[in-house]
Amino acid sequence: MKISLIQPGRNNLKYLKWSYDSIRKNQGNHTVEICVADDFSNDGTWDWCQEMMDVDPNFKAIRNEGPTRLGHTILYDRLVNEVASHDVCMIYHADMYLMPGAIDQIEHKLKKNTIVSLTRIEPPLHPPGPEKMLIDFGIEPEEFKEEEMLDWFKDVQLQQSTKITEGIFAPWAFYKKDFQEIGGHDDLFAPQSKEDTDIFNRFQLNGIKFIQTWGGCVYHMTCRGSRFADGAKRNPDGQVFMKNRETDEWLKQNQKSTREFIRKWGHFCKHDQYLKPIIPPKYDLGFIIKNNNLDLLNGLEPWCSTVYCDEQFNIGRYADYVEMEDTSYDLYEKFKPYDNEKQNGILVEIDGNNFTQQDFQYIQQLPEILADSTFLEEDLGGQFEVGNLKLTINNLITLEKELIICENK
Repeated sequence: MKISLIQPGRNNLKYLKWSYDSIRKNQGNHTVEICVADDFSNDGTWDWCQEMMDVDPNFKAIRNEGPTRLGHTILYDRLVNEVASHDVCMIYHADMYLMPGAIDQIEHKLKKNTIVSLTRIEPPLHPPGPEKMLIDFGIEPEEFKEEEMLDWFKDVQLQQSTKITEGIFAPWAFYKKDFQEIGGHDDLFAPQSKEDTDIFNRFQLNGIKFIQTWGGCVYHMTCRGSRFADGAKRNPDGQVFMKNRETDEWLKQNQKSTREFIRKWGHFCKHDQYLKPIIPPKYDLGFIIKNNNLDLLNGLEPWCSTVYCDEQFNIGRYADYVEMEDTSYDLYEKFKPYDNEKQNGILVEIDGNNFTQQDFQYIQQLPEILADSTFLEEDLGGQFEVGNLKLTINNLITLEKELIICENK
């Protein structure tokens, strides 16, 4: 098999070296091209990349010269579209060790219109889940128990060689054509956070099938980019932990990307226990808000297409309140006067004087509530109440399939 591994990184040279060694040890008889993007690192990453390109003909690298990071949302796509030589690529993090036989599994299971994910073996830094295996073989390359892990994996691989589930998470292998057909990652989520859920939704809506193979695995140290920039630690009892150690940079970007994701999709990131996307319908919602305040607006604005509100809460005041540079959406187009003509498919009347936390939960659940309700043609134009919300259903046209192709480049 010929495959290109896609690895952006910033200031994680020791993980890149560790990952590189595992790939070359365990790639088998396949041609594995490693494509690295150095995102304005200052830890010697680019010097190492240049050395590797001199000695390894299947190692390619590009560099973002700064002055700020671009993030993997953008660099994934540059590597896929401009650097990778092969028709098959795999999004592959720098803090992953490739287990023996992993590429064999991809070769056997990958077909057109299919994405194959390898199963992650991880130290217990995050909560357990049925889509991964938690076992501690080390939290840093310096303490990695490679031989112990490989001995353990021999039996596991035999037991799970034919097991598959339906889900998607890095590392995921795909045909470049399927990736390019939907426009790759959405720059809306640059530099990072929620770009993966967004593209997984779009793949699924475009008819792509997801396969997670349990006979092909990686050991994943997890989150060694911007989220936990100073690595993992152990307490005096030897237990590993990450809690409450996220960088301010990651926390701020995650909040921004979450709000952008809601603006785009109309819901939080959703998936089943195996990380297969759950995609509620996307409706054209207009919120008609009286007795308003800026805190209420801040909570409600991402969840709708249009905001109709009193003049005293116009877009100028709201823009100052939420910092307009934190969104790529045109909020000036989104805000309309309270008495403006209203043409949304569904109108939701909200009174700030009696709006409750339960009502906010209804707002977040509206796509599912509407999808699960039965409306007859004669119901259109009628008014319905959900808690303190008053809904007028003009049409139930859904818009999620309009989001498949990314044109935000």
